[in-house]
Amino acid sequence: MRAFRLLADESKPRLVQVDPPDPAPGEVRVRVAACGLNFADLLMMQEKYQEKVAPPYTLGMELAGTVDAVGAGVTAFQPGDRVAAFAGQGGLADYAVCAADLCVAMPESMPFTDAAAFLVAYGTSHLALAHRASLAPGETLVVLGAAGGVGLTAVEIGAFLGARVIAVARGRDKLAVAADAGAAICLDSGADGFDLRAELKALGGAHVIYDAIGEPLATPAMRALHPEGRFLAIGFAGGTPPAFPANILLVKNLSVIGLYWGAYTKFAPTVMSGSLSTLFGWYETGILRPHISHTLPLERAQDGLDMLRDRRSTGKIVITI
Repeated sequence: MRAFRLLADESKPRLVQVDPPDPAPGEVRVRVAACGLNFADLLMMQEKYQEKVAPPYTLGMELAGTVDAVGAGVTAFQPGDRVAAFAGQGGLADYAVCAADLCVAMPESMPFTDAAAFLVAYGTSHLALAHRASLAPGETLVVLGAAGGVGLTAVEIGAFLGARVIAVARGRDKLAVAADAGAAICLDSGADGFDLRAELKALGGAHVIYDAIGEPLATPAMRALHPEGRFLAIGFAGGTPPAFPANILLVKNLSVIGLYWGAYTKFAPTVMSGSLSTLFGWYETGILRPHISHTLPLERAQDGLDMLRDRRSTGKIVITI
């Protein structure tokens, strides 16, 4: 089968031929139809991701497809079932094996491309906003990196939960996408002389900051929080994690809240499964619609990663297999 793999003696992944994997006990083998790209794929290759993976390995953290075979002890799925899965790796291939308890049955109305763009982005934003930050109707939510894979879902979910959403992104085209997702106010972080703290203060401040960027936007945004405001640390696409002055956190009674979605598979799987059940329900009623800016074949997986690294996409990039 084809697999987009990072080999031990090479710096860039490439498409190679390997034997299809067999499912071990508790696993299923999926004939992959689509795989969503994530910024974490880039971090993993640079050995900067939270969970280290030594090459050789096949890239692709989240996938959707049809169960092809099941390992011993698997009763929840059978060949022919349509599933989406957070596999961690292996999705950019014709076939992938995943733990059965990391697979979820897809709604019949959901195309494979939507499913491959759904789990990580929507799951992250829903757990961050509803579970960790307890975002309430009428509060002001500021989303940094609002046109990216997770940022755009935060705009969409935040607006649905009744918040006033302020989207921060670079450039008119990206802000237009955020506005379409439900942002009430859009701020261009690429504008000359842009002062995020001053802009947010003029708009009345914020109750919750959703930060997928890090510096240089994180600290100015934090300084615009109301007392008892919540700062959600989601990721550091800008390259530099924030180092907040503790005295400001103290004086304003602020909370800094981390959210690593993948960890819920291990320490609170029922929280994750409940969240995904809610999100799939919202999808089936038309509340959520993944924004996929590029759909590329497996042969162009590297082009997709380059677009992601250079921030030339909005929403998600999906690779079709």
